[in-house]
Amino acid sequence: MFSIGELSRRTKVKVPTIRYYETVGLLTAPERTEGNQRRYDRAGLQRLSFIRHARDLGFSIEAISSLIELQDHPDRSCQAATDIAAAQLSDVRAKIRRLRALEKELLRITKGCDGEGVSEDCYVLTSLADHELCEWEH
Repeated sequence: MFSIGELSRRTKVKVPTIRYYETVGLLTAPERTEGNQRRYDRAGLQRLSFIRHARDLGFSIEAISSLIELQDHPDRSCQAATDIAAAQLSDVRAKIRRLRALEKELLRITKGCDGEGVSEDCYVLTSLADHELCEWEH
């Protein structure tokens, strides 16, 4: 049995976040001691590790809830989990495309300014003030 602090240390998930996951139903409420302290079992530790890994990969709370539902019913098809992961992959790829466009634009406006002179003549500030000077949509 693990205290909430021990669970936090083992999974590197902050205590308030653990409580939040209980509130939203990702973690089942653990047993409590006579002193009303939470006591998590190994299954709770494994579930929190699962949640932490899924969050690290960018899955939403809703997606994690669906994945947990599938995990709790091992006789169900894996297709739903694959679909959820594929949707996350698609979202990540879209974010990467947007970040690359931002990188190009930031590179362009920083190359347009050598940092010398006064802010009145600064190309970075001028570019930020006039979106029409941007070469890429972002």
